[in-house]
Amino acid sequence: MKVPITRQTFLDKQSLSTDLAEYIKQQILDGRLYPGDRIVETKVAKELGVSQTPVREAIRLLSGEGIITIVPNKGPMVRTFDMKDIYEVYSLRSMLEGLAIRLAVQLATDRQIEALVQHFEEMKKKLEDDAVDSLLQESSYIHQSIVRLSNQSRLSASYDSITFHIALAARIVGRVSTKKKEVEQHAELIEALVSRNPDYAEKVMRQHIFRSFNEFRELPETKDWSFDNINWL
Repeated sequence: MKVPITRQTFLDKQSLSTDLAEYIKQQILDGRLYPGDRIVETKVAKELGVSQTPVREAIRLLSGEGIITIVPNKGPMVRTFDMKDIYEVYSLRSMLEGLAIRLAVQLATDRQIEALVQHFEEMKKKLEDDAVDSLLQESSYIHQSIVRLSNQSRLSASYDSITFHIALAARIVGRVSTKKKEVEQHAELIEALVSRNPDYAEKVMRQHIFRSFNEFRELPETKDWSFDNINWL
């Protein structure tokens, strides 16, 4: 008997493609896929037990996000980051998150800010927990929360569009970061939020992100990249 095609059929296919796209992103963030690696549709489909159609659609989605590049005669490949990409990600972050915290200190309720303060307090406790290797996830939560507290849907959408690129850059920098440094550097953001001073908060955020950019360009693998005279502060 023929299975009827319903609206849910299309929704399920769309969801599967989106889930596959997220899966491939996580493979990249986890270091299982590297920039320049080829994505073989048949291999991914076989490994996950799905057809090639949703895999192909997932690759199309990732191509649209600038995460995968379709190379003639080679097929889809994980896009490599260069100096221009990193500069664009960090400078755009500086603008978006600077505006976000400026709005957040004016619009967020005391309860919302207190919730983020409590998150930071829990983050500090993990300094003494040897089972916790990294606090990058907790740091990311602080940044994402500040963007949400701006109460600006278009700002949030713009930030979401570069979230993966932010996470990838953070993972690279995170290799030389420490839990102590993550706590120290994010304490200033919490202090800025609590201050309720929009000018001060925006300045702190933009300096915070510019410092992260400087840490990236001091990495051994980026020493030959041309970062001279780049400053957006």
